[in-house]
Amino acid sequence: MFLYRIGAYYDVFNNFKRGIMMRLLLSTIGSRGDVQPLVALALQLKTLGQEVHLCVPPDFCDWIERLSLPVTPIGPELRSTGKARPVAALPTPEQRRQMMASTVATQFETITAAAQGCDIIVGATALQIAAPSIAEKMGIPYVFAAYCPIVLPSPHHAPPVLTMRGDAPAPATADYRELWAQDARSWNDMWGPLLNAQRASLDLSPVGDVRSHILTDQPWLAADSTLGPWPDPADQAVFQTGAWILPDARPLSPELEAFLDAGEPPVYFGFGSIRAPQDLSQMTITSARALGRRVIVSRGWADLSLVDDEPDGLAIGEVNQQALFKRVAAVVHHGGAGTTTAAARAGVPQVIIPQMYDQHYWAGRVQHLGIGVAHAPGAPTTNSLTSALEHILQPTVTARAQSIAASVRSDGAQIAAQRLIGLHQQNA
Repeated sequence: MFLYRIGAYYDVFNNFKRGIMMRLLLSTIGSRGDVQPLVALALQLKTLGQEVHLCVPPDFCDWIERLSLPVTPIGPELRSTGKARPVAALPTPEQRRQMMASTVATQFETITAAAQGCDIIVGATALQIAAPSIAEKMGIPYVFAAYCPIVLPSPHHAPPVLTMRGDAPAPATADYRELWAQDARSWNDMWGPLLNAQRASLDLSPVGDVRSHILTDQPWLAADSTLGPWPDPADQAVFQTGAWILPDARPLSPELEAFLDAGEPPVYFGFGSIRAPQDLSQMTITSARALGRRVIVSRGWADLSLVDDEPDGLAIGEVNQQALFKRVAAVVHHGGAGTTTAAARAGVPQVIIPQMYDQHYWAGRVQHLGIGVAHAPGAPTTNSLTSALEHILQPTVTARAQSIAASVRSDGAQIAAQRLIGLHQQNA
């Protein structure tokens, strides 16, 4: 750690000496899984002497400000999206169109203001409709970063599942070019008129391929190369940095420590910032008990809870996953990139119950690597969860998970930060 700090200070000194200090805007719209990697990158850049500003949903602004990072809120709070709602409450097509129009207008207004004085804009998640156009207008570089390979077009995998379009996971095939062509047309239909109206107001020419405009022709892939490798190593257009992992030194609460010390390692269950299938808490607790296991339930945005007051269960809030996952027997989760990577780094077997976007990909990778199980499509049941847990709690799966953990890297944010510094130096 001492040598690392000395190296960081040396880098800062050299940056001043070479005159390559820069100001960056890091922007994303999404849940904590979208925001936390950008925070990891921001702190790494700050350590290297750069000035960083974030633009994220308001749910995360207090947390980021406590880290002494400047932040601009964008859009409405998102926490309510984690709560289950009846089908009748889902937006109509016209309401969806109005929300999309409002989103694009808000992005152009908010990101334009936040980006003033910046040298580079970094956007993460494919909903960065405005950021590349704003960078173009300002005449500064724009970098798009994906957290999962399937966000980026490739004949080797299908596009991500977008529930707002009514998508379902694509069947396996040898070539996915036609699916990507359909995906490009969908992006043009959904966002093209809204984007180009804003570009016209900035005296920018219209965009014919919205997806390529957003993802750029040289995207970055902020995913671990063992867990989520880019499928075509010869494709030099994609730069894989590794996952942007935020170090977490927070201690576990006394209550959680006491629970962990009171018996055998429990099963952890959490769905993060997304909705959980109905009665999933009940099914998970019942399946864990069927195998003689205790359970920890993470409340998350869905406000999950225990089903009774038995001493073999504990409900928790926000927690240091890096510390906790090393002390549990298994992790049952939704398949977000961050949770999948955290569990893999901890060497703990996983059951993934995917619902949307990249979660199906991570579930498949965990199963392919032999470090867990991808739950079958459809609503989980007590029997299906019991079967999945019984499989991954075998010593062979635990041993495989521990073996893979040794190959999961933690320096992705450092690699990305150094690359950004180099990009700025080239353009200085």
